[in-house]
Amino acid sequence: MKYVATLGDRSEVVEIAGADGRYRIAFGSEVWEVDARATGPGMYSLLVDGVSYAVAVGDRDGVRVVDVGGESYTILVEEQTRHVLRTRGRVAGAGGQTLTSPLPGRVTHVAVQVGDAVEAGTTLVVIEAMKMENEVKAGAPGTIAEIRVQPGQTVNAGDVVVVVG
Repeated sequence: MKYVATLGDRSEVVEIAGADGRYRIAFGSEVWEVDARATGPGMYSLLVDGVSYAVAVGDRDGVRVVDVGGESYTILVEEQTRHVLRTRGRVAGAGGQTLTSPLPGRVTHVAVQVGDAVEAGTTLVVIEAMKMENEVKAGAPGTIAEIRVQPGQTVNAGDVVVVVG
């Protein structure tokens, strides 16, 4: 399974393979063999390349708070698909926004019409991909100039779905 871990302004793809407490974790260009065991609620014992770590993991407002070795890290962990939708689902163009589909899928809902005024964060189109409904949202305020998709339509990654002027 691929995830993206974001710490501050740095994001890295994390690929996890394995089961039953034995995992192979690829983080950026590094690869670790990890033996992980839960020792209590939110507490884990990790053996990483022969070094033992006691780790506490909690959740605060949707992000993971990880305490290890006297240090605390706040990390946003999301499936790679979710990260792609959140970060690449909209591309600013000159004088507006050209919003594209970040991955292949099927349009299930178009929430706006040409001429509608929208604010940043307004849902414009919903795309179903990999059994998940993903919202494509406006990145900035504007007016809907074009809608290039309709419900039921299949889209590819990079296809323009909406243009905001």
